Amino acid sequence: MAYMSMGEAHRRITDYLNRFSDAVSSQDVASLKQLLSFSSNSPSLLSLADSLNVFQDANRLIKQSDNYSPFADITVPLFRSLQHYRTGNLVDAYLAFEKSANAFIQEFRNWESAWALEALYVIAYEIRVLAERADRELASNGKSPEKLKAAGSFLMKVFGVLALGTVHLCRSVIRSIETARIFDFEEFPKRDKVTYMYYTGRLEVFNENFPAADQKLSYALINCNPRSEANIRMILKYLIPVKLSIGILPKDWLLEKYNLVEYSNIVQALRRGDLRLLRHALEEHEDQFLRSGVYLVLEKLELQVYQRLFKKIYIIQKQKDPSKAHQMKLDVIVKALKWLEMDMDVDEVECIVAILIHKNLVKGYFAHKSKVVVLSKQDPFPKLNGKPVNS
Repeated sequence: MAYMSMGEAHRRITDYLNRFSDAVSSQDVASLKQLLSFSSNSPSLLSLADSLNVFQDANRLIKQSDNYSPFADITVPLFRSLQHYRTGNLVDAYLAFEKSANAFIQEFRNWESAWALEALYVIAYEIRVLAERADRELASNGKSPEKLKAAGSFLMKVFGVLALGTVHLCRSVIRSIETARIFDFEEFPKRDKVTYMYYTGRLEVFNENFPAADQKLSYALINCNPRSEANIRMILKYLIPVKLSIGILPKDWLLEKYNLVEYSNIVQALRRGDLRLLRHALEEHEDQFLRSGVYLVLEKLELQVYQRLFKKIYIIQKQKDPSKAHQMKLDVIVKALKWLEMDMDVDEVECIVAILIHKNLVKGYFAHKSKVVVLSKQDPFPKLNGKPVNS
């Protein structure tokens, strides 16, 4: 390294800090990315590292400046990481960078938009590169390489940040985690696995992939700390609609224990075949269900409610006249719906029955001339048995 005066070192450090502050205040993600790209070995960053070794009071400079102190939790460990990186001390470089990266995530959460998303991707990339190099250093010294596992936990934190209201941004992070052979999911801390399964389960709900959502959210519930009732409630808020969609109804005590009473009337509607009650429950809690992103999932339960209603009509007919139980007149269904204050004509009811037959919720066929549904004598109302309604 060529000789560098104290004044020149001070100038280079303040230049970096000014550029960092300006990039954040102007939301200039391109500039911010350059300031965080250690592995690029750019001359400006290497020069900054040399400056930090000459001017060793950068921490005080940052913390005493109104312009620099708001980002001290990011820049102070970032500078320390850069110094270690420059001298080839990669384990300490990783540890300091991880601390800076966690502080960056906290700031990212507070910003009103995801303008710094590409910078967050750079940080995720850099922490992986540093972890790989740190593990090689550990292995060469006869120690257990463990920094890649820590980097995997950080990637899950990144995913958690993106999942908060920005579901469409998650897919690339999921691919990074689920296709990377360097990570063994079962070796992660339980809390990270629960968090990851919760958010990926929510994403599957968003995509209406209910079997996958059931598997992931159930994993999160089973492995969640039983004392963390607030977290259990968060999981159930999405798992219950998924279970309802595959024909599994929760117990009343569960809804009461975790204060999920907004689902009570929906469950009752499914049990009774009460379309009016279902629509009333959806209307009453519409804002809540829309915010959670489960409204459309719950709205589609109407088909199961129709199936239950028709099954009740069938049971009543079977009690009165077993020989004609499998011949259900559309007029009878119209009358049942009117009793529920659902005003539909025969053509509308015929259309609904056709959909139920198509989706294998009813087994039978139409006798169009007599306006009768002829039901199968073998299992006319198939159960979902944990599978979603046919699309």
